[in-house]
Amino acid sequence: MAKKRDIVIAGYSETPVEFKSGRSAYDFGGEALAKLLQSTGIPKSEIDGMAVAAPLSECPNPFFPMYMAEALGLSPKWLNYSGTGGCSATGGIARAASAIRDGLCETVVVLCADAPSTAWRANYGAYRGEFQEPVGVQGPPASFGLLMSRYHHQYGIKSEALGKIAVTQREHALHNENALAKFKTPLTMEDYFNSRVIADPLRLLDCVMFCDGANAFLVTSEKRARALGLRKMVFPTAYAEITNLHGDRSCPDITETGFSAIAPLIYKQSGLSARDIRMFQPYDDFTIAVMMQFEDFGFCERGQGSDFTLATDLSRTGTLPLNTGGGQISAGQPGLASGGLNLAEAVRQMFGEGGGRQVKDPKNALVTGIGVIPFARNWGTSAALILEA
Repeated sequence: MAKKRDIVIAGYSETPVEFKSGRSAYDFGGEALAKLLQSTGIPKSEIDGMAVAAPLSECPNPFFPMYMAEALGLSPKWLNYSGTGGCSATGGIARAASAIRDGLCETVVVLCADAPSTAWRANYGAYRGEFQEPVGVQGPPASFGLLMSRYHHQYGIKSEALGKIAVTQREHALHNENALAKFKTPLTMEDYFNSRVIADPLRLLDCVMFCDGANAFLVTSEKRARALGLRKMVFPTAYAEITNLHGDRSCPDITETGFSAIAPLIYKQSGLSARDIRMFQPYDDFTIAVMMQFEDFGFCERGQGSDFTLATDLSRTGTLPLNTGGGQISAGQPGLASGGLNLAEAVRQMFGEGGGRQVKDPKNALVTGIGVIPFARNWGTSAALILEA
């Protein structure tokens, strides 16, 4: 696939991340859309397409995307509903681009809204509980603790490397007005090591915290964006995803992620390499996920994630700025709107609107998404998007 520069992200918005807000996904979605329209100055009538992420707080409703359109007063000619979790935002951008190129719509809002700390309605069901997961595994931390244990067995983990990721992202979150208020305090390496182990070897400060919130993105053609008077825009020049890596294997290596398969694809599409990436905004539900992505995207060799993390300046002024808004680990994870949090930060930086955390020369960004908790194999869907100025 050749690099394409005809489609743009011409606007973004984000609500503050809140814990037990008492609000619904529809409420947050409305706030995100209102902020998007305000920041871009376009009338709502210009939006004729919508891509929506499935939310934990509303997932029993099979008609959620239609209900959201109704709640927002939109009449989309093209509607996409994604169940790929943290990949839904980046995947929504790619699907919107395809729909626009096919002439199905002209201007799309990619919307992710969820409120799981207020209303948790998910029921994963299926076969895992009966045939796969051992008794006692209670949610994501336990599963990621097992993944960490296996990774450590194969390659070794230096805990101070994971601590550095947590500390660096917390420092970035201090400059993020939308970050969860509880996380607006500095974090030291001593704090990290003093945090309790909750799923050996995973510590409390290796984890995200479920919260509520939303984000939205305006996707259209460059020609249409300029006709609407929009001047700030970034180009999604490469995208790839994979679901159920090695699905034909009964016992795959759980430390091998889908990113190892898609990294070469996005570099080929964009013509960039790891050394060209100006900032990294990876999906970060746990610190180990960040470190493994350093390896899979070629910033270092497999098994060398700890050493790379310790040797690299990951601050906003460093050689590889990491999750400059704090990421989910230090801004909060707004349920299945979480993939949009990292994407919004990348667009913000490239628009030059990072404020006290602004990256110098934000010419491109690598954004990733992860969907589904790993067990017996790695996470279900891996997605990656490259944005260029």
